[in-house]
Amino acid sequence: WKMPLFGVLPLASAGLAGLGAVALLFEGVHGITVAFGFTLIGVVQDYPIHFFSHQRSGISPWQNVRALWPTLATGVIATCIAYLTFLFSGVDGLRQLAVFTIAALAAAALCTRYLLPALIDPDARDPADSRWLAECWSWIERLPRPRWSLLVLAVVAFAVVALRPGAFWQNDLSKLTPVPAAALARDAQLRSELGAPDVRYVIAVQGADVDAVLQMSERLQPELEALVDRDALDGYDLAARYLPSESRQRSRQQRLPALDDLRNALDAATADSAFRADVFAPFLADVEQARKAEPLRMRDLAGTPFAAAVGGLLLDGGDHATALVSLTGLTDVDAVAQVAQAHGARLMDLKQASESLVAEYRVRVLLALAVSALLLLATVWIALRSPHRVWRVLLPMALTTLLILAVLRGLGIELTLFHLISLILAAGLGLDYALFFEHAGDDRRDQLRTLHAVIVCSLMTLLVFSLLALSTIPVLRAIGSTVAWGVLCNFVLALLVARHPSPDASGGHLAQAARATGATDTRA
Repeated sequence: WKMPLFGVLPLASAGLAGLGAVALLFEGVHGITVAFGFTLIGVVQDYPIHFFSHQRSGISPWQNVRALWPTLATGVIATCIAYLTFLFSGVDGLRQLAVFTIAALAAAALCTRYLLPALIDPDARDPADSRWLAECWSWIERLPRPRWSLLVLAVVAFAVVALRPGAFWQNDLSKLTPVPAAALARDAQLRSELGAPDVRYVIAVQGADVDAVLQMSERLQPELEALVDRDALDGYDLAARYLPSESRQRSRQQRLPALDDLRNALDAATADSAFRADVFAPFLADVEQARKAEPLRMRDLAGTPFAAAVGGLLLDGGDHATALVSLTGLTDVDAVAQVAQAHGARLMDLKQASESLVAEYRVRVLLALAVSALLLLATVWIALRSPHRVWRVLLPMALTTLLILAVLRGLGIELTLFHLISLILAAGLGLDYALFFEHAGDDRRDQLRTLHAVIVCSLMTLLVFSLLALSTIPVLRAIGSTVAWGVLCNFVLALLVARHPSPDASGGHLAQAARATGATDTRA
């Protein structure tokens, strides 16, 4: 009963450590960090599974964990190296995700190494004594070792990835929304009928400070009115409508009459009327106050209904400012772009801008992943010190990554940043499977314990990510399907490539034959 209960401790410590690290290094925790961080660190549940599967009578938990630690630490370090790439992505959410995941993986590994051995029962049942596991391993040993077939498989997969027609990457963020297409079309229709601003196009006016962009917006306003008259757009909204520039406010103040002049004019106008002589005194006071008042500034709107309207259209960056002009019913994009450019402004296509940012971030991530692949290779080489062993550990992971890409491309799925995140997770799982089969060596009982651990780990991971693959939310579906396919491929390839042949397999068959014929010679 202790194993299921205490086996949760690495995952719990991982979550707390990840959140603590993000809270320490960033001002706040992004939703993407919580949503995908806990999804990605689910792999740490494999650590106690490997530890429990190798525990048996006659060996203390501390001896067990010391024997497993080099292999476990190699997998953790290699996975952390992969997630380091997100620190250079330029996306704050991905940087937080990197910090969260690295801190979580390290905490879970240390918890498995230094906490669990003190809590579990040292006299655990040995999975190597399982009859069905032995039969399963005997069946696996009869499988032929793939050689040239893997090369053929890799060539076919690469051909699918390279030659499949259609876009390779998906840059349109709107394709990731879970909202149905019919609902989006209805939303666009309602926005049009209500005269709501266009969510794709906006005019950006940039200047040294707030007053400068307000003045530029005021010079742009007559041209926008002309565009409305020409039916190039239905309407527009800008901050200068609610908050004029200081020069315009001063100009309006100068047109207000002086107090004596206004009083004389009112006296002359009301001389023959029924109004009392002092009835316009408050009006005179208000005009005089307005004439001498300081210009209205953005901070003066705080707490008023105008604050939201102006705040969404006027952005003060400290050393620069940006005024946005929202557009309604835009029909002539070129005409609006030319008018904006003539007045030092720019018509921004937010859809195109977001796609450019996604492409830029992806290039950064891919370059960082290339560097991390070299670091991962160096880490495995330092741990194993043998070209043959390194090749046997890395081949299943590399081939699985290629197969996942081939399946996605073959199905016509355009890849996103979330597919990249999922590929890193799947690669980490494959590396763990292969490392532990390599750790088992040719000892049959250790091979059985490793098989038990990998079966439990892969089934657990496959169940979780298969459920995500059934989600109607595109992001979750992308992550779930990618990792689920990766678990299957990594498990099969690790069994075929990374496991060592048992030297006593042939001896075992000879012993069975000897017993069947009544042989008593122990040398047989």
